[in-house]
Amino acid sequence: MYYLDRILSAIVLMIAFYVIFFIGKLVHGLIHKDYQLNEELVEKDNPALSLAIGGYYFGLVLAIGGTLVGSELGLMNDLMDLLIYGLLAIILLNISWFICDKIMLHKFQITDELIRDRNQGTGAIVCGMNIASGFVIYGAVSGDGGNIWTATVFWGIGQIMLILAGVVYGFIVPYSLHQEIEKDNVAAGVSFAGAIIAMGIIIGLVAECNFFSWWNDLPRYLIISILGLLMLPGIRFLTDKILFPTVNLTDEIANQEVPNVGAAYIEAFSYLSAALLFYWCI
Repeated sequence: MYYLDRILSAIVLMIAFYVIFFIGKLVHGLIHKDYQLNEELVEKDNPALSLAIGGYYFGLVLAIGGTLVGSELGLMNDLMDLLIYGLLAIILLNISWFICDKIMLHKFQITDELIRDRNQGTGAIVCGMNIASGFVIYGAVSGDGGNIWTATVFWGIGQIMLILAGVVYGFIVPYSLHQEIEKDNVAAGVSFAGAIIAMGIIIGLVAECNFFSWWNDLPRYLIISILGLLMLPGIRFLTDKILFPTVNLTDEIANQEVPNVGAAYIEAFSYLSAALLFYWCI
């Protein structure tokens, strides 16, 4: 009987999850009225927007899914948490998209790049930013002991760390990311997306714990996030010297006529692998 109750509760929670996910889809459509999603994805086969929206949907799954992590408080209480924190997750993820537009890629308009230019480099970055933000929100809303305000504060700090990760990445690569993206350099977008997702993994998974007090939890959150930032230059150096010992990674990404997207995937993989290893070790 116990297992039957758990199965029935799981089915109810999954249905509620998909309802909230659908709300997240509708909210995104209401915000972005400057294009018709179905028309761009199905009729125009827009690969850039497909990347961006795929990242948004994945980030939405992570963000809403964080509300299901924690102690079981009974079906009604779990449904209430899913509703409250799920809606909060939708709001925060869409604000994260806005932050990506106005801060991370401030030198041009994301919508123009995705719709008019069908720029897949931009699509990769927006995809990465949404997934990274999804991880951040996942950590912020998961666990027990917190509330809406603690979740929002941890999300806010996490977004600052993602922005700083973008700044650090700009220092460690000897080319202008914005210039490369404007040239439709998909490889540059994929590499940057990998770094941002890796930072999101570190920030989000480290926050996946019960909240006890600001004095207890905030210093740990900040210290580990800063260590994650400091890790990025080392990962790129090791990727260049170990995985590509006979070539220069920068030349493959930005200094040749046709950028090497395969090399970019390997660089992105290196960041993601290092983030998981970092999390497992701490």
